[in-house]
Amino acid sequence: MDKIKLEILALSPSQTQTGSFALLLGEEYGNRRLPILIGMFEAQAIAIEIEKIVPNRPMTHDLFKQMAEQFKFTVREIVISDLREGIFYARIVCFDGVRETSIDARPSDAVAIGIRFGVPIYTNESVLSEAGITNSPSEEESQEELVRSTNRPSNRSFSDQLKNASSEELQNMLDTALGNEEYERAAKIRDEMSKRN
Repeated sequence: MDKIKLEILALSPSQTQTGSFALLLGEEYGNRRLPILIGMFEAQAIAIEIEKIVPNRPMTHDLFKQMAEQFKFTVREIVISDLREGIFYARIVCFDGVRETSIDARPSDAVAIGIRFGVPIYTNESVLSEAGITNSPSEEESQEELVRSTNRPSNRSFSDQLKNASSEELQNMLDTALGNEEYERAAKIRDEMSKRN
């Protein structure tokens, strides 16, 4: 299975789910994005390491790194390996100098650990094909027109709007959401598009 390298592009608060964050990963040599909804504590753990903030006491992911160092093993890579029923799965690939071991983990924890070890994050084509989103605004419509058409007031819920939108309208909504860095909204639009394929 070919691995596709990802990089962390953004971490932003969820617009619709209080206490949740959208972790946006991007394909290293492509334009596909992989938004993953994560919890507040995992988002904090990722942000603290990205910003190189040293907490007074070690956090859980720091403790994992200290244990790894004491027991003489290291992390080689993080793999976001699967997506089943809307849930992402990840593996932490460890090496003790003799054998390689793969540990099942939530992607948020795996990424928080991976950045502490400075290791690459990968996924595969299957996950990116199913859950990836691409920012490709139409050449005929300006970003301003897309924002106006997507954000018009409505009494219908967002889910109803998605169900009743045409494929072209969904693509426009997706492009606008990505342009506005509304990754959770983009993920919901992507899910609706996937249902139709």
